[in-house]
Amino acid sequence: MTYSVAVSGASGYAGGEILRLLAAHPDIEIRTVTAHSNAGQPLVQHQPHLRSLAHLTLQDTTPEILAGHDIVFLALPHGQSGQYTDALGEVPLVIDAGADHRLTSQDAWDAFYGGDFHDPWTYGVPELLVNGGKQREKLRGATRIAAPGCNASTVSLSLAPGVAADVIDPSDIVTVLAVGPSGAGKSLKTHLLGSELLGTANPYAVGGTHRHIPEIRQALAAASDASPDGIRISFTPVIVPMARGILATSTAPIADGATDAQIRDAWESAYGDETFVQLLPEGQFPRTADVLGANTALMGIAIDRAANRVVVVTAVDNLVKGTAGAAVQSMNLALGLPEDRALTVNGVAP
Repeated sequence: MTYSVAVSGASGYAGGEILRLLAAHPDIEIRTVTAHSNAGQPLVQHQPHLRSLAHLTLQDTTPEILAGHDIVFLALPHGQSGQYTDALGEVPLVIDAGADHRLTSQDAWDAFYGGDFHDPWTYGVPELLVNGGKQREKLRGATRIAAPGCNASTVSLSLAPGVAADVIDPSDIVTVLAVGPSGAGKSLKTHLLGSELLGTANPYAVGGTHRHIPEIRQALAAASDASPDGIRISFTPVIVPMARGILATSTAPIADGATDAQIRDAWESAYGDETFVQLLPEGQFPRTADVLGANTALMGIAIDRAANRVVVVTAVDNLVKGTAGAAVQSMNLALGLPEDRALTVNGVAP
């Protein structure tokens, strides 16, 4: 069966990456692409690397244009998806790459986003530990999927095994992330200009203000069937001069009595059979270059007994595993297709 697809926000980074992956998917027909200010222009004018889609023209983003497809992807700025999802009830599968349907707590939404709160959808991180199982089981047959925030899923995947196995203390998590500016979208902003980025590293959303914090707390709480109130995290992202990628260094105290073997076994047990989340051999740590263009999260673990902390370093491509790859992987599960269809573990080098 071939599924017809519409992608909104198709002129942006996330929308373009969704299209790049779907273009190689044998079960997908990309029928419609939409945008706002860029409507009426050829898709390749904004996504010149998508040569196989040169026949497509960006249309207006309206419920009427998005309706009538088997699958709709929404790659819109936070706070804009809800106005469309409410009107797409007849579409069999809708996947939102924005934040509108990620959070289960309206209080958390009000504190970090504001605006209208929308019902939470099935969270699109298949490998995430949830109440003794994996999130992929909830994605099978799902009709509404919330793709994750790239920083949030990176940190959640990094620490969920330790939280679920009770080998780390989740009340004192510290994570610092080096992130590429593509995670901030394609809109023109002074602090994202090349002249402002090259040769420097810039922290932002310092002091517990980043919008992905409640998403991380929600995911880690689900890993242990606990309350998000028990998850305390100091989260500091830093923009660095690489177009795409996240390198997240996350630490948490070692739980009383946890041995080195128990700690490493928690991550090996969680990800030993996974295709797209891979734990590196002891003593090895990933680089962002190793995941460029791939749907992989590579991670390394160190046990710092002097500081009594576990250190997890994880690399992802924020546009692939962090966003579009997670969305397509979740789509495959929802449709009953092979989970890895149109996705690769191979990066691009050099």
